Amino acid sequence: MDWQVLENPERLYKEFRFRDFREALAFADRVGALAEEKGHHPRLTVEWGRVTVEWWTHTKGGVTERDREMARLTDGLYVP
Repeated sequence: MDWQVLENPERLYKEFRFRDFREALAFADRVGALAEEKGHHPRLTVEWGRVTVEWWTHTKGGVTERDREMARLTDGLYVP
């Protein structure tokens, strides 16, 4: 898994690139639907041609196996 681990709080971080804002927004929508389905929600930042996704479990103060699974599922939603 090629996600970065950032600190304060500990979290998984990855940047996804797209050709334009429309594709970036569509990806963010797919991640949002996954989050709703699984009941676990990331920090999403949507910009022109880029979406950053951060997963961590607030109640645990960092990254858990659930976050790693959500990161793997997020990778599966990415269609460059």
